[in-house]
Amino acid sequence: MRHVVEFGGRGQGILLLHGLMGRATIWWPVAQWLTRYGRVVGIDARAHGRNPVQTGRTEDFVADAAEVVRGLGPSVVIGHSMGGLHAWALAAAHPELVKGIVVEDMAPDQRGRSVDRWKAYFDSWPVPFQSLAHVKQFFGQYGDHFVECFEEREDGYHLIADLERLYPIANEWGERDYWDLIEKVQCPMLAIEAETSSMPPGQMALMPVRSPGGGKHVVVPGAGHVVHRDQPEIYRGAVEAFLSSLT
Repeated sequence: MRHVVEFGGRGQGILLLHGLMGRATIWWPVAQWLTRYGRVVGIDARAHGRNPVQTGRTEDFVADAAEVVRGLGPSVVIGHSMGGLHAWALAAAHPELVKGIVVEDMAPDQRGRSVDRWKAYFDSWPVPFQSLAHVKQFFGQYGDHFVECFEEREDGYHLIADLERLYPIANEWGERDYWDLIEKVQCPMLAIEAETSSMPPGQMALMPVRSPGGGKHVVVPGAGHVVHRDQPEIYRGAVEAFLSSLT
């Protein structure tokens, strides 16, 4: 499948799930050190990257991830933002498939929020971008992150994903309370929260507490929403310690 990326490694499965607007290849820097812990695989979620399916709700994303994990065997699932939600939802629905989860900056109850507050920002993007260097410059500290998510077309560089198809995905999070899924997670959880997170305060600290599998909550100083880019060494240390605890 074009939307499944093999990063290498051998042994237990490690599945990487990206956030909204992302794609599997944004995990490349993280995957390089993860391969010593197992076989690392990433997937482009629906409506992202090279996934041909353009719509879906949480349960659909979970079904897709479960299909991949069945081919890997019981795995550790690591997710950023949207991918973190899909990680705990997968663990709740298929406990036999998941050995542990890492949730990076995603909270279970964001009811009342919508993407409307962000649309003006998206409309301000100078699309099409003139080059990948233009993309990197525009997104500043997250330039290396977003440059993976753009492709060249006849008139310049465009986000591979269609924003109009992403809005309904994100709006679902503002309509649902996902605590019931957290309370079904049987495996250990590492909840990594950014110091300057936009998530509702206090929720991520409670996630391992309310999860039957237990786990740990870490706040990463100096990090924004993409913790693994902002503080890569702290992120790596936390994840490696978690992986070691599972064995």
